[in-house]
Amino acid sequence: MSTLENEVTFRRQKEINHNLEAQFQSSSTEFILITDHRTSKYKSLEQLEAAKQENDSTDSCCSRYARNICRMKTLKKRLPILNWLPQYNRSDALGDLIAGLTVGLTVIPQGLAYSGVVGLPAQYGLYGSFMGCFIYVLLGTCKDCTIGSTAVASLMTYQFAKGSWQRSVLLTFLTGFIELLMAAFRLGSLVEFVSGPVSAGFTSAVALIVCTSQMKYILGVNSDGVSFLQRWISMIKDIGNIRVADSYLGCACVILLLVMRYLGRQSIGPKDRTQCNRWQSIINHLIKFMGISRNAIVVIATTVMAMHLESSGSNPFVLTGYIPPGLPSLALPPFSIEQQAGNATAGIPDVPGETFLEMVQNLGYGLIIVPLIALLENVSVCKAFAKGKQIDITQEMIATGVANIANSLFCGYRSNSGLARSAINNASGCRTSMSNFYIGLVVVLALSFLTEYFCFIPRAVLAAILISAVIFQVQYQIILPMWRSKRSDLVPGILSFVTCLVLPLEIGILVAIAANQLYILYHSARPKVTLEQLETEQGIRFVKITPDRCLIFPSVEFVRNMVLKSGSKSTLPVVIDCTYIYAADFTAAKVISSMVGDFRRRQQKIIFFNLKPSVVSIFEGLNTRLVLCYNMHALSQELLPSGQHSQSVESLDHVEDGNTTDCVSMASTLSLPKTS
Repeated sequence: MSTLENEVTFRRQKEINHNLEAQFQSSSTEFILITDHRTSKYKSLEQLEAAKQENDSTDSCCSRYARNICRMKTLKKRLPILNWLPQYNRSDALGDLIAGLTVGLTVIPQGLAYSGVVGLPAQYGLYGSFMGCFIYVLLGTCKDCTIGSTAVASLMTYQFAKGSWQRSVLLTFLTGFIELLMAAFRLGSLVEFVSGPVSAGFTSAVALIVCTSQMKYILGVNSDGVSFLQRWISMIKDIGNIRVADSYLGCACVILLLVMRYLGRQSIGPKDRTQCNRWQSIINHLIKFMGISRNAIVVIATTVMAMHLESSGSNPFVLTGYIPPGLPSLALPPFSIEQQAGNATAGIPDVPGETFLEMVQNLGYGLIIVPLIALLENVSVCKAFAKGKQIDITQEMIATGVANIANSLFCGYRSNSGLARSAINNASGCRTSMSNFYIGLVVVLALSFLTEYFCFIPRAVLAAILISAVIFQVQYQIILPMWRSKRSDLVPGILSFVTCLVLPLEIGILVAIAANQLYILYHSARPKVTLEQLETEQGIRFVKITPDRCLIFPSVEFVRNMVLKSGSKSTLPVVIDCTYIYAADFTAAKVISSMVGDFRRRQQKIIFFNLKPSVVSIFEGLNTRLVLCYNMHALSQELLPSGQHSQSVESLDHVEDGNTTDCVSMASTLSLPKTS
């Protein structure tokens, strides 16, 4: 009788214990196995498919890549503007214009304020706030995202450039190219190695550090140091030199901005906007506009006040100071720093010269950390507005990489997608990425015609704008849900928050990410192993062991100890349910080979149920003799004492081909689909 006829006969006899089969809900009876893994002439379905693809592939990788680039589908994917521009209409243009002008009014004061975080003159924040917007119109995939100065980008630039505009611009240029390389090698998946708790802890720490860096402008005291604690210690020591007028103005502006933010979310009349009358709609739109443009309103009001006080000679506030009018000239970023003599009388220190290699050495591992953190920030912004749509991380890296290269050509420092600014863009009714064009245009016009008025903006007001914006990035609201969901996730989050505050920011984030990976490795090394004692229809008892993940070097020793411990407590056969073991490595193969040898020496059966063919091939390399079963009948037959089980498929195969093997002992090589 043939192998297939034997298998069908076994099925029709219904000798399988249905209660036992229910314990193996994901058994291999859902598919047909076409390999017995005994000789190299047999090929698994995976191997056949791989060989077919290899034979069919006659072209080189370069030629296939070149053809893909020239396809219209690829062109539209890498130039997203080609997808929405043909359908662009008047209503889209109006929505983008309103959103662009509204966000532009926010970008200008924020750009001036973020320059203080970087330690650069105020104009550099605007230099990095227009070219990125223009580039994102062509390459961006998220209509709500805007490119410009952010708290994270500014603080990271300060950490590595140390307040030098040459190093800041070079960092922007080099990290832009690194992002393009990351996109070419499709390294966007790196963001998946940073967990949500670590990201939340890092973002919260950055918000507090930025607030701390701006307190010196509100209090008017010195703030030295690179960490959160060092800055506060320095300010406390110099608290005797506090400037009362700036403190009052800064605190009053923070309170006013928070109140305006709250009022901007209120409305009058019915909750259903369609039922509001004309006057109610007008008032609601005015309230909303006041909340969105609160930064510009406060800046304009305080600037007019400072101009009046300055003209009367009684101005008590520290002002922004002179800002060069016009756009910066187009030029390559500085690849070296010329030595400049200082002025001891004016308190200007000497500027030592640096070559290109010395500049790169001073930037250090910031060339790696800054693109990774930027990727994390950009992806989080895109996810916030994706509304369930798939995010093209590679295209986003291309967009931000090209945007930062363009920024560096106009003396701009690092720019990313900002969550708060993008939220305003979304709330203002943007329709496409064209809103970024109007944002950039507003910044260009401001640099061309308004810089003579920017010098009258009080520094305390710009500091208040930043504090009122970034304080809401402290993600305290996730603590309670995380506590209810999985409390252990609070550990990497708190560690990230504390280390970024106590240590320099770049060291803190490295420590947090490393600790998080160790946390993941620990859990992968401790899989959940289910132990059950079951009984077949013939009354044969056995121990079923089910690991819940693949066998790789961190976890295989733990699984081995569990199996040996369970097997040594009795002489019952041990069945390892391998349904969830989808991968293994050489270390696992060695450990499994040793474990099988231990069972064989004490003459105790160990059976592998539903072991994937790809995993079996790994064990073949060590000539490990395994007993494999792929259906319940084969398992029942294999559990019978020696000499009692009927002729199996394996014995029939041995009779047919006359071959035996020392590698794998198969109880069954063919399984048929279940029948209802």
